[in-house]
Amino acid sequence: MPADTKLLSCVEIEPKKPAQWSIIWLHGLGADGNDFVPIVPHLRIDPKIAVRFVFPHAPAIPVGINGGMVMPAWYDIREVDLRLRQDDIGIKQSADRVRALVSRENERGVACRNILLAGFSQGGALAAYVALRHPQPFAGLIALSTYVIGGEKLAAEVSSANRAIEVFQAHGTLDPLVRYERGVALRDKLVEIGCQVTWREYPMQHEVCIEEIGDIGAWLRERLGR
Repeated sequence: MPADTKLLSCVEIEPKKPAQWSIIWLHGLGADGNDFVPIVPHLRIDPKIAVRFVFPHAPAIPVGINGGMVMPAWYDIREVDLRLRQDDIGIKQSADRVRALVSRENERGVACRNILLAGFSQGGALAAYVALRHPQPFAGLIALSTYVIGGEKLAAEVSSANRAIEVFQAHGTLDPLVRYERGVALRDKLVEIGCQVTWREYPMQHEVCIEEIGDIGAWLRERLGR
């Protein structure tokens, strides 16, 4: 990780006692770290389990698909077809920023085995990119309404530590922005490399629904309660 990587500003929800677990949750294009804060109470995690939620804010950059408008984004998106002209430099820079947050959790006493990465849409794509390449095993990955980035290099770059990572993945069957087929392609790629994927789909568009939040909470509670 570059020494000059600036730590991202974050919204953080602290447990009442020192954190034993951390969940780093990445928002989607054009949103910010506040986007998923409201769902935390609905996950129904036992207060006795000390979980810190970290919701970083992406930097504001010009986004090609939106006419160069400056907005919060983890990397540039240049084509409607998400597989074309990927912003490799931007992806790697944001990956370094997420790794810096992981390192900060390590310094605050939470080992990688007790850290989960989560994200929605562009944030989910980045969360998966980082998790699958990280040299220490994570507790899990939550990938919502998202897709593959760096897939052509994944077989060579995937870390043995996270090849079998547990994943909760969900997608809307009516999603007009990140089409359902893109989510299925990510799922199939994850299964191919050996990940343990829990797949859910819902009759929704590019969003999060109540049933999905309930399913995420159940999946999380099972893992945090071990």
